[in-house]
Amino acid sequence: MKPVQMRALTGLALALAMAGASQAATTLTVASFPSFDEAVKAAIPLYKKAHPDVEIKLVSLAFGDHHNAMTTALAAGVNLPDVMAVEVGFIGKFAASGGLEDLSKAPYSAMQYKAKFAKFTVPQATGGAGNLAAIPADIGPGALFYRKDLLDKAGVTEAQLTQSWESYIASGKKLKSATGAYLLSNAVDLKDIYIRSGLKDGEGIYFDKQHRVLVDSPRFVKAFELAKAARTAGIDAKVNAWTNEWSEGLRRGQVASQMMGAWLAGHLSSWLAPSTKGLWRSAQLPNKAFASWGGSFYSIPVKAEHKKEAWDFIKFMALDKGMQLEAFRSLDAFPSLIEAQNDPFLDKPIAFLGNQPARKLWKVAADRIPAVAVDKFDPVANEIVNAELEKVLEQNKDIKQALTDAKTQIARRIRR
Repeated sequence: MKPVQMRALTGLALALAMAGASQAATTLTVASFPSFDEAVKAAIPLYKKAHPDVEIKLVSLAFGDHHNAMTTALAAGVNLPDVMAVEVGFIGKFAASGGLEDLSKAPYSAMQYKAKFAKFTVPQATGGAGNLAAIPADIGPGALFYRKDLLDKAGVTEAQLTQSWESYIASGKKLKSATGAYLLSNAVDLKDIYIRSGLKDGEGIYFDKQHRVLVDSPRFVKAFELAKAARTAGIDAKVNAWTNEWSEGLRRGQVASQMMGAWLAGHLSSWLAPSTKGLWRSAQLPNKAFASWGGSFYSIPVKAEHKKEAWDFIKFMALDKGMQLEAFRSLDAFPSLIEAQNDPFLDKPIAFLGNQPARKLWKVAADRIPAVAVDKFDPVANEIVNAELEKVLEQNKDIKQALTDAKTQIARRIRR
């Protein structure tokens, strides 16, 4: 055989071998949302080094679109990814659908890893039937972000801002008078934090263990009273988070503080208000409150095609310290993995926050957040409570009547 023919056959064999390898490769579909999807993008080259036979296909939609699409896919049992990203507020609903693998059972047996995660995360991922529907990847320790320059101009200290909920509102009045800036974007934020603080491990936000509705309790009355006091004082901008008005307010110094998950620091510095670098600081929530605000998880649909590979990928994202720290460095996505939380990286100053080592504060909060129980009807209760609060704020509806009406509506909805 001539050398040219030999080279041709060798090239053909190589091409066939490559084609066979390509056909043998597994394509793992991961469905996510911004900016949680950035962790997947960062993970792909790292994961492929150890798993060259696995291709990662990332499908990312806007937050609401993603969860709506996953709701539809779970209901229909089609168009499902291998790995599904889920924000904590949707876990109860998705778990109740029966469309997610119970990761506490074999072959996953994920409860063996429970002690590796922040204590409140696994209860958040456990459905009403006791099934573990998801694995935590990042958490949202509640934090108060504030504009130090505006507070200084108004003569308000951080201690005055955070001493109590009443002092927070009083500080807002002083701030508004001196600078014209609003203290917070929406009075609803006060309600959202207050109803989540002061709980004990195992307690629910909207329902108790017997599934009784709790929204007419003193905790909700106080939350509504604080929101009403802020609105009456004229210290909230009456804008909703994630709207153009909200981001403009943060960027232009029209809103002086924002209570949200620690991950907000990354959003502020990267795209919400990068021009305000050095002006913001982080503090614990007022009145020594500790609460979780958001958090991202990974699930495996029951009808996923590549469950083994999906589980390997989830373990890499959630249990690999290096990957958890990579997401922390690039996204300020506070890690769910305790080993990553104890890394010296937490001691580093954050330039955007005036070189404040704020991650140490967030770690303190993460350790104090209670392990709150979730219920599949939490989203329903949240929607109804917010509608009644709007009537209190805009129509001066009596608070106790609003909460009584909310309880009645929730009970009616969950009986359907």
